[in-house]
Amino acid sequence: MGKVVMVRLDLTILLREQKKKHSSAARVISTIKYLHNAGAKLVLISSWSPKADSQLLKLERVAEFLSSELELKVIPVELGSGLEQSLMEDGHNSDILLLENLSQFKQEQANCSEFARRLSSGVDIFVNDAFFQSHKILASNVGITSFCYSSIAGFHFDEGMSQLKKIIKMNKWPYYAIIGGANLAGKAAALQFLASRCDGFIFVGDAAFQIMHAFGLPVPMELVEQESLEAADMLLEAAKARGVKIVLPKDFWCVNDHYPLQMKTFPANHIMDGKSWKPVDVGPNTLEEMISVLSRCKKILWIGAIKFGASNQESAGTSKLAAILYNLSQKNCDLIVVGKQACETFVGKSSYVMADLIENASIVWEFLKGRKLHGLLALDRAYPFELNWDAIYANTTLPLVVDVGSGNGLFLFRMAKMRKDWNFLGMENNEKLVSRCLDHVSQSGMTNGYFIATNATSTFQSIVSSYPGDLVLVSIQCPNPDFNKTEYRWRMVRRSLVEAIADLLASDGKVFLQSDVKEVAVRMKEEFMKYGKGKLTVVHDLEDSTSHQDRWLKENPFGIRSDWEQHVIDRGAPMYRLLLLKSSPSG
Repeated sequence: MGKVVMVRLDLTILLREQKKKHSSAARVISTIKYLHNAGAKLVLISSWSPKADSQLLKLERVAEFLSSELELKVIPVELGSGLEQSLMEDGHNSDILLLENLSQFKQEQANCSEFARRLSSGVDIFVNDAFFQSHKILASNVGITSFCYSSIAGFHFDEGMSQLKKIIKMNKWPYYAIIGGANLAGKAAALQFLASRCDGFIFVGDAAFQIMHAFGLPVPMELVEQESLEAADMLLEAAKARGVKIVLPKDFWCVNDHYPLQMKTFPANHIMDGKSWKPVDVGPNTLEEMISVLSRCKKILWIGAIKFGASNQESAGTSKLAAILYNLSQKNCDLIVVGKQACETFVGKSSYVMADLIENASIVWEFLKGRKLHGLLALDRAYPFELNWDAIYANTTLPLVVDVGSGNGLFLFRMAKMRKDWNFLGMENNEKLVSRCLDHVSQSGMTNGYFIATNATSTFQSIVSSYPGDLVLVSIQCPNPDFNKTEYRWRMVRRSLVEAIADLLASDGKVFLQSDVKEVAVRMKEEFMKYGKGKLTVVHDLEDSTSHQDRWLKENPFGIRSDWEQHVIDRGAPMYRLLLLKSSPSG
């Protein structure tokens, strides 16, 4: 209520898609209406392509279109003074603001920090609902999260993540993947991953020729991607090692080069005999075998085009496959359809769809390759880490200590050795440092210490909230300041982290803050006092403070110094230390 909420959405979904009940467009609209009904002041941002609709290129026309779709007034505003002035108006104004097309700004693609700051001017909360853009690094989905105290997912984004998780979940067997399209080399890592999950592959489209060639079957060389030879061989080895069945086309529909309206079927092993004929679709025998194999499946992933890249013909095979899969989806078979063409064909079979539809194939391939989804990683508190605490610690009932920005881990290692009655968790952005720390944990046989490569500012809540025991201590020691970059200085201790610590810390739990830079220590203290929800108080020890005015602790209350702290002490420089206590509910 009363908060300024900026929603990053994918307008192309709304511009082209029918608003069926469970469609992507319907979920995007529900995100906007939910926030509007909750009393938020909404600012919508997006980019849209000229290909969408030439009549909707202008900001004013897009605002009119959205007003009609949402049944709410949407006002077009320009980035800068226009937005600032609109936000300064009456807070009870129910109008929704739409910012100009982001695709016209080069700073958007460059994830320019200054541009992201301008976007977020006056914004309290950022909601990312552009799931299909989450594999890209943009100012509007990554950079902006540095300037909003909370960043979360919208309903469309959330559903998209759920659909990705279903692809890799091994919950039903047999599980087959129908693989089409071209560029097998670019998809090699994803297919290797699927080979570890699926019971079988059905190759169609241009992908089929690459696998056929790897099997030693006759294939015209103009249909073979030379760059995919190694990837095809490696995939066959992986499939053989795990016993993954591979189904290839038995025949093809081909069109005559000289008489495009003439079509004829050729067996797969005689496709080279038709010198003037080019394959455009899988043949009837192939479809028959696909029906036989798929009818036994309990889970199916269809990703990539069935027809061939060089073909402009309508694909009867695609339509028939969609009909087959639609029938299976009504019979307790989990179905995931990926790609614009496949989704459109499948939806055309019925208005009642029992399947997960993901129009954007690019994000699925990136996810299966193991690539990071930057738009997801930038979110704050959106998706919980699924940690098996019992596998991490010998005793999960012990109190937990978290060191934010654990560095090389020596502070935690020394603390864990001294306090066997506590469990210790280090959170560190630098993955190489975390890898070294985990190696040490493994080699030393430590059972009360662990490290996670993460930005604790964004993920503290989701990680620590699932720990079974009490959080008794959080330490933030010597965060690295960069006074040349305002956004870095702002990000050292953010509101979301302070609120999460204040909420999760057990009664009488403590927060230890220290820095050798006084401005940093003061900044951390101010943030904890401002956003600690009144739950945290400073522990004063007048006998152990440098001055009555500042009350910085002279000594480290735990008797164990981090590497940097020891370095500062050795050179005779001061450390600025502070201990905060969470008061019990009664006190």
